[in-house]
Amino acid sequence: MSRPAAVTGLLRAWSEGDPTALDALIPLVEAELHRLARAYMARERRDHTLQATALVNETFLRLTGAELVQWKDRAHFLGIAARLMRRVLIDHARRRAFEKRGGGLQQVDIDDAQLAVPPSDVDVLALDRVLESLSVVDARKAQVVEMRYFGGMTIQETADALNVSVDTVKRDWQMAKLWLLRALEDGR
Repeated sequence: MSRPAAVTGLLRAWSEGDPTALDALIPLVEAELHRLARAYMARERRDHTLQATALVNETFLRLTGAELVQWKDRAHFLGIAARLMRRVLIDHARRRAFEKRGGGLQQVDIDDAQLAVPPSDVDVLALDRVLESLSVVDARKAQVVEMRYFGGMTIQETADALNVSVDTVKRDWQMAKLWLLRALEDGR
């Protein structure tokens, strides 16, 4: 049995409630998840406090909580994992931004001379906002961005995960990049 077929079989067994399938699945997909995580982390700032391994671990935790998912195949699994990794990074950026702004502490006015705040993760959060807006307008284009940009998936892998042609992914990718760029520029 080929590796993708083995992964698909284990995913389906896991969907059907076989707890041993997950144990057998992890070694088969761990390297691919690390590849996705490294692609995500390469786009983050250098001093990011989250490492690729922690991103993979958090994604696995969220995946194991997704017991109701009916896994179709390896590409479907990687697409969902890429989306979850993006959510983990967005949640991390929001927590960090919240903490930088004092968390739940009471705000106190100070004059500008005393103000020295390091730059925040506005880019990641701004990108998340415009990507959410894109998903309202065209959900598939938003999924293409998640899989290609955040997940580091190839055009072929993205096409397989979305069950569309390679040409469709290429068109969606081009249009989505233009749409996101315009939305980010309008937001500034």
